[in-house]
Amino acid sequence: MQLEDRANLPWSHRLGLIARGVVTVLAGALVAVFGTFAHRMGAASNIPYGLAIAFLILILSTWCARARLDAVGLALHLIASSGTAWVIAGASTGDALTPIGFGGSVPYFSQHAGYIWLIGMILVQLGMLFMPASWFRIGTKPTPNGTTPRATSPSSSAGEAR
Repeated sequence: MQLEDRANLPWSHRLGLIARGVVTVLAGALVAVFGTFAHRMGAASNIPYGLAIAFLILILSTWCARARLDAVGLALHLIASSGTAWVIAGASTGDALTPIGFGGSVPYFSQHAGYIWLIGMILVQLGMLFMPASWFRIGTKPTPNGTTPRATSPSSSAGEAR
């Protein structure tokens, strides 16, 4: 990718390799925290809109991680997000943020939202690993001969029109 093409990329894609890795790990951890807080919304009413929000945020963040660092970025994101979510689930005592494994007469999603979030976040990210790499590209589309089109200035295109 040429230097002028990098200026059109999002800020986190213009960083160096190590900094992009750090951004990816932080994004994964933040997604896990926000998703863990959000996944239970609506579960008591059997309308799991919190799970939908949590998975939407996870998918967007995972897409960015793969676009930023390809499969390595997705792996970093997967490790950071699932590790953070499982630590939160294991460390919860009393008022659990991710209640799992209880019985009684409670709505289905109240009982299973924690499992769906913890296992689903791993499955969603693994599924995105097998999607085509072209779905994760940011930038100009290559021409049929495999090169990226170069922008021409108005003065150079006027000279070519002769």
